[in-house]
Amino acid sequence: MPSCEIIAIGTELLLGEIQDTNTQYLARNLRDVGIDLYRTTMLGDNAERIAQTIQECMGRAEIIITTGGLGPTVDDPTRQAVAMAVGVPLEYREDLWLQIQDRFKRFGRLATENNRRQAYIPQGAQAVENLVGTAPAFIYDTGDRVIISLPGVPREMEYLMENVIFPFLKERYGLRGIIKALVLHASGIGESQVDELIGDLETLRNPTVGLLAKGGQIDIRITAKAESLEQANQLLHEYAILIRRRLGEAIFGQDTDTLESVVMTRAKSSALTLAVIECGLGDELSKRLKAAGLAECCIRTIESPCTEEELREHLRKLQAEQPVDIALAANLTPGQWQQDLLLIAAGPSETHTLQRSWGGPASMSITWSANTALDFLRRIITSEG
Repeated sequence: MPSCEIIAIGTELLLGEIQDTNTQYLARNLRDVGIDLYRTTMLGDNAERIAQTIQECMGRAEIIITTGGLGPTVDDPTRQAVAMAVGVPLEYREDLWLQIQDRFKRFGRLATENNRRQAYIPQGAQAVENLVGTAPAFIYDTGDRVIISLPGVPREMEYLMENVIFPFLKERYGLRGIIKALVLHASGIGESQVDELIGDLETLRNPTVGLLAKGGQIDIRITAKAESLEQANQLLHEYAILIRRRLGEAIFGQDTDTLESVVMTRAKSSALTLAVIECGLGDELSKRLKAAGLAECCIRTIESPCTEEELREHLRKLQAEQPVDIALAANLTPGQWQQDLLLIAAGPSETHTLQRSWGGPASMSITWSANTALDFLRRIITSEG
């Protein structure tokens, strides 16, 4: 399988003015067509640095994709940078200038003289017409390396990838394989515990298994390489079953599943009604459950943390105002070295209590608390249902 590196270009990216969604899109879609992504880089609008980075990438990967820097202004340096990297001059292409003028006419505007800069591409490059924007893209093929330069506007970049670049890459490299991933989500268990239970799988070459801790949630990514989608799916299915067996009820879903969506789905399937009250969590828990379908009348938010006695009193008032099958009260108390979470859930058969402490970054404590509370609620619904 060929390897690829991505270079996202734009000083506005480095300044944090906009987010780089192009790299995420490319990473997922390159994976799906069987291209290994080795590295991604973000650079400002500096032709010399971009050219140097392209040359470095050419020493490691067969495919280099740049996004951004193809506009009409003097600070759009990608065309010049690619020409410098491969040692050729820029050449003016009259056909590209005519395409640019035609595109502006369709948009009800006139191309200005600085737009003529977009008609210059590295000598010997293959121009790629941009049917949804004004900036032409191009492909420079050295014989053993391919440099693909695309606009930074996400809609334009995605259109060109899907309609021109992916077909080109499939033919150029005879791509028949596929890389596909599946993500299992676990909660109520630590990363080290997960690693202890499935550590042997993390050493596999195909499929590969990796962990990502996200504050009260562990993601287990399984990535399979195969000659066909069916074979990839079979590999993913086999190892997903194995991991589910080892981690048991800690696994709450996969891919797009969230803790709040699983909680609401299980509650509805068991015909259980829910209400929540949170103290000191902002409105993180309530916001997520509300987005998943919990009625606003079943939600109470108190900004400040409280004592256990006060929390139980809040819970009693909530149950009196809103009779439900399961009422959850959550309280997060900040400390100098750790954050303490108290959870109390009154169910049909008994009252459940859980105390946990968070010693990680304080900025993650609310996310961790909400995930811990939702997992607590998920397990109670399972036992009560």
